[in-house]
Amino acid sequence: MKRMKIIRIILLAVISVLGISAGLAKILLMPEERAFFSQVGLDETILIIFGLMQLTGTILFVILKTRRTGAAILGLTFGASTVVIFLNGQFAFGLLSFLPIILILLLINLKNK
Repeated sequence: MKRMKIIRIILLAVISVLGISAGLAKILLMPEERAFFSQVGLDETILIIFGLMQLTGTILFVILKTRRTGAAILGLTFGASTVVIFLNGQFAFGLLSFLPIILILLLINLKNK
């Protein structure tokens, strides 16, 4: 039981760090993010909105009562990023990009005991 709680905390921390860092990179229009997303036709305004969605999803994900809503938002934004990665021809990185989605699903399905 205690082990499951530790696993939940670790997963929550990892997903939160990923969500915050990905969201901030987009909001701050980091050159790599701008270049990467512009290759599929997304402009800076869309990138900032996308980053705000990721941050919002992360905040909601951390709060137990809104965790499922946050998980849905994060899953969608990580999924959209994965699509962009594949569209840019980076298949190995695209496969690796499924990991945050898998972690979100794992955490949501762990029972609170």
